[in-house]
Amino acid sequence: MAVSREQSSIWRRMPVDRMDDVESASGAGRLTKSLGLWQLTAIGVGGIIGVGIFSLAGLVAHGDADNPGVGPAVLISFLIAGLASAAAALSYAEFAGMIPRAGSAYTYGYVALGEIVGWFIGWDLLLEYIAIVAVVAIGISGYLDAFLAGFGVELPTAVTASPEEGGVVNIPAVLICLLVTFILSRGTRTFGRFELVAVAIKVVLILFIIGLGIFYVDTANYDPFLPNGFGPVLTGAATVFFAVFGYDAMSTAAEEAEDGRKHMPKAIILSLIIAMLLYVAATLVLTGLQSYEDIDPTAGFASAFTNVGLPVIASIISVFAVLSILTVMLTFLLGVTRVWFSMSRDGLLPTWFAGVDEHGTPQRVTWIAGIASALLAGVFPIRAVADLTNIGILSAFVVVCVAVIMFRYTRPDAPRSFRLPWMPFVPAFGVLASLFLILQLHWETWLRFGVWLLIGLALYFGYGRRHSLLNPDSPHHARAGAPDA
Repeated sequence: MAVSREQSSIWRRMPVDRMDDVESASGAGRLTKSLGLWQLTAIGVGGIIGVGIFSLAGLVAHGDADNPGVGPAVLISFLIAGLASAAAALSYAEFAGMIPRAGSAYTYGYVALGEIVGWFIGWDLLLEYIAIVAVVAIGISGYLDAFLAGFGVELPTAVTASPEEGGVVNIPAVLICLLVTFILSRGTRTFGRFELVAVAIKVVLILFIIGLGIFYVDTANYDPFLPNGFGPVLTGAATVFFAVFGYDAMSTAAEEAEDGRKHMPKAIILSLIIAMLLYVAATLVLTGLQSYEDIDPTAGFASAFTNVGLPVIASIISVFAVLSILTVMLTFLLGVTRVWFSMSRDGLLPTWFAGVDEHGTPQRVTWIAGIASALLAGVFPIRAVADLTNIGILSAFVVVCVAVIMFRYTRPDAPRSFRLPWMPFVPAFGVLASLFLILQLHWETWLRFGVWLLIGLALYFGYGRRHSLLNPDSPHHARAGAPDA
């Protein structure tokens, strides 16, 4: 394959019309195409709805030692986060219909803005997606505790909490991470079927919670609506943003879609619309059932239904919350493995990681990422991990929104099955909204994120730049038989 000598800069861009030729030089395996529109939509809804309703809504409404409670205004936090997310979702939809490849924001940044940008976003997403799997596992652990408590079983804090929370290691969270890893390792077809069924159960559960909860809402709980002013609402929006971007990870499965160009844009938009409607209704019910000061920050709906005299319903919610939140973990574990696979296939990471089994599943990265998320879930508290994930995803949103503007003007001829409206105002709003939410996060989150990016910078210049398939002197080309320069 001919690779231009001019492509020696860190700003070299993956040629969108020659991606198959470039990637074939790596010798990596092929992913299996087995996902239809509704399976893709289910993956998106599965990634968006889960810990946001069952854990983060209660956490933000109630508050913690460092963040005053938002109260019923948690609804506004979700709407702000959803509005910012919608602008990015339309940008993702345009790219997904144009470049149905594994990698999501990594691939879009690589194609439109250059290799160094693609690298940073890919490296960023590896950490963020693993952290998301961890924070969701912690949320499930909280509901598991609530379920067992309903039967008089109290697990010791030493095995159900992080060291910062007075425990040693969160064993349930660790085991949940490993279970999800096993499910995903069974292959995309099996995973897609499981996700479709589990998401259907999740939506039915949430509709049941909303429908039943309406009859027990006490409007007195909505007063005061803004108990601590508007400032905490914005901070809360930055935290619950974690709950409105599952379509980002879903887009990493574009290469496994039966018709990615046609179905990916529809699935992205459908999943966000469905999720936001359910979020608005659910948060109204949650804060109407119980005073925000009394909401359990780890198992909000379970505590709320117990408060109105329905402990059996609380136990049922706890059981099904575990199942429904599993879909979030599956979506983001899928995301990290596909980004990792794509970066390795492009030569920026060792191609050993791009190996697949006979079912087209990248088993190596699946188990490595799953074990890493289990370690993170075992020792960190939920809010610290949630904030860490948000700064990374918001950074990815900034890149994708900028990239879609740049690519519209640099490659107006590229075929697009979906074109986002009101260019460039929509993606520009996405950039500004994402940057605003980033600024609401704590300095510790910035510090952890900066350290991770510095590690990535060293790895890129130490390995990725030289081994990249776009580098004409890459060892991959030498092994393949010296391409034309």
